Amino acid sequence: MLLKTKYDLDNAREQYGKLVDKQARKVLVCAGTGCVAGGSLNIYQKLIETISAKGLECVVALADEPHDDDIHEGAIGVKRSGCHGFCEMGPLVRIEPEGWLYTKVKLDDVDEIVDKTICNGECVERLCYKKNGEIYRQQSEIPFYKMQQRIVLEHCGHIDATSIKEYLAIGGYRAFEKALLNMSPEDILNEMTESNLRGRGGGGFPLGRKWTSVAKQKSPTKYIVCNGDEGDPGAFMDRSIMEGDPHRLLEGMMIAGIATGAKEGYIYVRAEYPLAVSRLKGAIAQAEQFGLLGDNILGTDYSFRIHINRGAGAFVCGEGSALTASIEGKRGMPRVKPPRTVEHGLFNEPTVLNNVETLANVPVIINNGAKWFRSIGPENSPGTKAFALTGNISNTGLIEVPMGTSLRKVIFDIGGGMRGDGKFKAVQIGGPSGGCLVTPNLDIQLDFDSLKKVGAMIGSGGLVVMDDKSCMVEVARFFMNFTQNESCGKCVPCREGTKRMLEILERIVNGNGQEGDIELLLELADTISSTALCGLGKTAAFPVVSTIKNFREEYEAHIRDKKCPSGNCKKLVTYQIDPEICKGCSKCSRVCPVGAISGEIKKPFKIDTSKCIKCGACISNCHFKAVKEV
Repeated sequence: MLLKTKYDLDNAREQYGKLVDKQARKVLVCAGTGCVAGGSLNIYQKLIETISAKGLECVVALADEPHDDDIHEGAIGVKRSGCHGFCEMGPLVRIEPEGWLYTKVKLDDVDEIVDKTICNGECVERLCYKKNGEIYRQQSEIPFYKMQQRIVLEHCGHIDATSIKEYLAIGGYRAFEKALLNMSPEDILNEMTESNLRGRGGGGFPLGRKWTSVAKQKSPTKYIVCNGDEGDPGAFMDRSIMEGDPHRLLEGMMIAGIATGAKEGYIYVRAEYPLAVSRLKGAIAQAEQFGLLGDNILGTDYSFRIHINRGAGAFVCGEGSALTASIEGKRGMPRVKPPRTVEHGLFNEPTVLNNVETLANVPVIINNGAKWFRSIGPENSPGTKAFALTGNISNTGLIEVPMGTSLRKVIFDIGGGMRGDGKFKAVQIGGPSGGCLVTPNLDIQLDFDSLKKVGAMIGSGGLVVMDDKSCMVEVARFFMNFTQNESCGKCVPCREGTKRMLEILERIVNGNGQEGDIELLLELADTISSTALCGLGKTAAFPVVSTIKNFREEYEAHIRDKKCPSGNCKKLVTYQIDPEICKGCSKCSRVCPVGAISGEIKKPFKIDTSKCIKCGACISNCHFKAVKEV
C-alpha cells in the first residue's frame, strides 16, 4: 500500500488494527538473538505446522512477501517478536490475549501448547515462571518485568518485529506524521531541548543541543547517523531494539531529519549483528514500499532516505569520527577535535550522530511531550535507561528502568541477586570504558551525574555482575586486553601505554608481580588518560584504576603473597592432598598426566608442586575430596 496522504495513513492504521487486537489469539515467539540461538525459530516453524495440522487457520506475517496478514475471527496469529528481555529463561513464547509467558520452551513442548492452550485455552503451568513455590502465569506479574518501566523496549516482544503493518496498527509513525505535518523544525528542536533527553550511548550529551547545532549550520547537505556499533562486552541493548522494533529507530531518524534539514540517514551496524541488519533492511524496504521513506513523503516536499553500513568489528568505530570515516570507506580512526561532528561530520558535512536507544526515545517524546518525559527519573537525567544484565546474576537479560533507579534494585529485585550461593562483590558498569561499583555503592542512583561522582559512567548500559569468586585483577586484565586489542594505534599513549599496562597485569596474574607494579599502573593510567587522542584511550585505564581503588588488597596478595584470594588465577593456585582425608586409593596418581603425584597404597599421597601443571584432573577424580586448591 502506498501512503500518499495523511488520510491514507489513518486508513492504514484502522485497516491493520486487527493485527494487534487484544482479544485475538496470537502466539509470539521470541526471535531475538538469544532465543534464536536456543532454537526459537524451530519452535516457531513447528507451531505453524502443528496448528495447521489440527485444521486451524494459521496466519503468519511474512515481511518479505505481499500478503494479507490480518487476523480475522477464528484465525491464529503466529508471530516472530523481538527480544522479550528475560534471556535467562529463553526460548520464550507469549500467549495472547491472556498475556501468559512460557519459559524455556522446547520443540517437544509445542504439541502440548497447541492442544491445551491453542485448542482449549488452558495454561500450561509447567512452562510458566516459578519462584519460591509461586507460579507466575502473566508476564506482567513476573518480578523481573513488574519492576521495570519499559518505554524504549515497550513493543519488543509484543509485536511482530518484521511487520510494518503491526507497527502502524499500534500507532507507529504517528510521531513522524505529527512532526512533518503539524510542527516546524523549530518546534521539534524546542520540544527535544525541553525534554532534556541525554545521549544514551555513554556521553550523556543533550540531544536538543546537538540537533540545534546541526540545524544552525549553513550547509545545504546534512546527515543523520545512527551509531549501532555496540561493542561493549556484555551489552546488547541497541541490538535488541534494532531486532525487535526497527521501525521505531527509523522513525526517530526521520524526525531528526525534519528538525535539522537532513535528507539522508545512515545506520552503522556491527556485522556481528546479522539479525539486526536483516530486520533493518526489511523495515527500510517496507517504509519505502509504503511511501514513508523516499521522495515527497505524504504529499509534502520533504524527502528522506536511509542507508545501512556494516562495521567490520572494530570497537574504536563506536567513536564518532572513526565511525563516519568508516562509512566513507576509510580506515576507522579517530581524528583531532575540533571541528566537531555537528560542524564537519560525515563527508565533511554537518552531522547528527546519536546511538540507537537515544533515537528510539524521540517518537515517544514527540507523541507525549517533553513535560511527560521529564516526569520520569531525576531532573538532570530524565527518562528511562535500558541495561543488559550479565555475569554471575540469576536473571540475565535486558531491562529498562527509570533513570535514578538504585543499583540494589536492579541487581537484587529485578536481577534476582547472585547466581547460586555466591555473594555480591562488584559490578562493572560502562564496559571497558567504565569502572566497578562495590557493596557501598549499591544504593547509588543510576544516572549520569550520580555515577560521575564515584568515578563511573553509565556508558551504553552494560552491567557485568561479579560474585565473591571473581578475581578483580583478572577482570582488569580482561578489559585491558580487550581495549589493547581494539586500539586503532593512531596515538602513542593508547597504542603503547595500554600494551605496557596489559604486560604488567599479565605478569601479576601469572605470579610474577613486582613491588611497585601498582604504582606503575596508576602512573601509566594517568598519563594515558591525560594524553590519548579519543575517548577510547582516555577511558581505557578506568577499569584498572577502579579495581585498584576498591580491591588494592587483591593486587597486593597477587604480588607479595603470590596468592589469588578468589582462586581464579591458575598460575597462583597450588594443589595439596589433605593427609587426614586421603585414603591412599592412588586414583589421583593414576590420572595425573605428568606423574606429579606419588605415594603408597592405603597411605596419604603427595603432590610434587614443581611438576604439577594444575590441570585439575586429581580434584575431579578424587571421590573423597582430599585434593584441595590452596
